[in-house]
Amino acid sequence: MRATHNPYNPGAGVPPRELAGRDGLIEQARVAIVRAKAGRPAKSTIMLGLRGVGKTVLLNTFEAIAEDNGCQTALLEIDPDKPLAQQLAPHLQHVLHRLDRLKKAGADLQKAFGSLQAFAAMFKATVNDVDFSLASPSATGDLIIDLTDLLVAIGEAAKKRDTAVVLLIDEIQYIQKGDLSALIMALHKISQRQLPLLMFGGGLPQLAKLAGDAKSYAERLFDYPPIGPLDAAAARLALTGPAAREDVTYTADALDYLVEQTGGYPFFLQVWGAHCWDATAKSPISLADAKKASATALAALDEGIFKVRLARLTERQKAYARAIAEFGAEPVHSSDVAEKLGLSLSQAAPIRDELIKKGMAYSPERGLIGFTVPKFDEFLRRAMPAKKPGKAPKPQ
Repeated sequence: MRATHNPYNPGAGVPPRELAGRDGLIEQARVAIVRAKAGRPAKSTIMLGLRGVGKTVLLNTFEAIAEDNGCQTALLEIDPDKPLAQQLAPHLQHVLHRLDRLKKAGADLQKAFGSLQAFAAMFKATVNDVDFSLASPSATGDLIIDLTDLLVAIGEAAKKRDTAVVLLIDEIQYIQKGDLSALIMALHKISQRQLPLLMFGGGLPQLAKLAGDAKSYAERLFDYPPIGPLDAAAARLALTGPAAREDVTYTADALDYLVEQTGGYPFFLQVWGAHCWDATAKSPISLADAKKASATALAALDEGIFKVRLARLTERQKAYARAIAEFGAEPVHSSDVAEKLGLSLSQAAPIRDELIKKGMAYSPERGLIGFTVPKFDEFLRRAMPAKKPGKAPKPQ
């Protein structure tokens, strides 16, 4: 079949032709956005899931819904090496400029621009085209106070203009603890005042614990829907939907095989689907085609995503990751990993923390460790075969 007609999109955060299995989440976001714009209470949401489940795609979908409903949006992905204030300020400036176009600047918008000016100056954030002649309240240097003042001012300006502001933040787990605490407290004040400002976020599964550690009421402030693999029906639709638009079908056994091979993960479904298309001469895509595609899909992942991730690790981190892989795909007890390495828990703990900070691993609950990317364990077992034990020395 023609490669130019391949209907699958196996890219990071690239929307698939068929966004299957997420209707409930999308509707929940739509309702929250419509309620916020109408001045009704609405709850912010942080989606939790491993790599490849489609969190970024959903954030982009929520952004489109908000724009379609006349809301002002800011979408950003957290850079772990930058303070939150420096990353937020340019996006909030863009929101204020959009609010300014809805109605002539009044005292409320002047206050918001003034707050932004003071905020940017205090936290060394880069903003352009700010009218520095505006009367500006002084910032305190306390991110909790200053971010709260800024978001409240923006929320009040949005309310006056009968719109809502929707912040969409990806990779929230990389926000530093103090910055995360400030963001949560600012959103808490927004919620208390019922201002039309919402946040949708995405992050790795440990994020709920990080937010709870930052502020105890975070568990009540946000919804935390888990985003996991698609069920079998949705996984089949993710494969058959794009193909049907090109008048191509799958045999039933090919679909069963592909659902099993991908584990229902949306990214892998796109990868396997793309390789199936390239491996098939004509419709329908058969089990033989699917098996051929599976081999090329794994080879592509090994040479691309998986090898790149492995290259980011030091030798001791590689050894720790390989020890995790020995136990399979599910999270394993850290004590078992340490024992496999011949280390005490205290000796292994710093390496474990390094992998978590790099986003390579996560801890779903105390004492457990697992990979953030599905199938990484399989890759490590292929790339780093276990050493065969040598012969025991003969007794003297």
